[in-house]
Amino acid sequence: MLAFFEKRITNLGETVMDLLNGLGSFTNFTLRTIFWTFKPPFRFKLLFDQIYFMGNKSIFIIFLTSSFTGMVFAIQIYLGFKAINTDSFIGPLVAIAMAKELAPVLTGLVVAGRCGAAMAAQIGSMKVTEQIDALEVMGINSYQYLAVPRILGAMISMPMLSAIFLIVGYGGSWVIGVKLLQIDPILYTQKISDLMRLGMVAEGLIKATVFGYLIGIIGTYQGFRVEGGAEGVGKGTNMAVVWGMITVLVVDYFLTSFLAKIL
Repeated sequence: MLAFFEKRITNLGETVMDLLNGLGSFTNFTLRTIFWTFKPPFRFKLLFDQIYFMGNKSIFIIFLTSSFTGMVFAIQIYLGFKAINTDSFIGPLVAIAMAKELAPVLTGLVVAGRCGAAMAAQIGSMKVTEQIDALEVMGINSYQYLAVPRILGAMISMPMLSAIFLIVGYGGSWVIGVKLLQIDPILYTQKISDLMRLGMVAEGLIKATVFGYLIGIIGTYQGFRVEGGAEGVGKGTNMAVVWGMITVLVVDYFLTSFLAKIL
């Protein structure tokens, strides 16, 4: 019995130490990327390349996701509100929900799955093939060259993609509401100006920017810590996607609680 408890305590201690080591490693990585973000040379071409990859090449999947999300959301709200004859609130509710929650969160999940995985895979492949070591030998800081452009690119791309999600999603809900559900088009949009505030849109854009930073820092961190060849690259890619999505959902709660008090 004593040996059983000793083994459990030992396993618990090892788990705690692994968590603390991981937290320390992540904190060290974060501080290094912040330091190299403000230190020249500033690699604008690499930044624009990442904005193009994360922003422009994600537009199609954002367009597809947002349009059907808006359509489904409009139908669900209509089914709930038709019993009390409040069709005039469907449009504003869709717009508010899109602006505050659905646009930044779903955009974050899509980008975490697409771009977070790509960051980890690209950097991880460079690490296992010793290309990162080659950069350091040539006097190029790997954090500044590989991590910073990807993190900043995600932070810049996410608000723009979230804004596209909001516009396209509301457009999809309008098509379903007006054309399929036969709601008066004036009635569908007239209360938006009364119920929706600019702070609601700002809340969504702030969330998207924070999510972009988290996706970028997690994706690049998982890439830099890859070990063990192709198997390690696959594991790092998987961890980048899983932790990116989990972080978006968890941080969304705290951001919502905080921003609701100041906006």
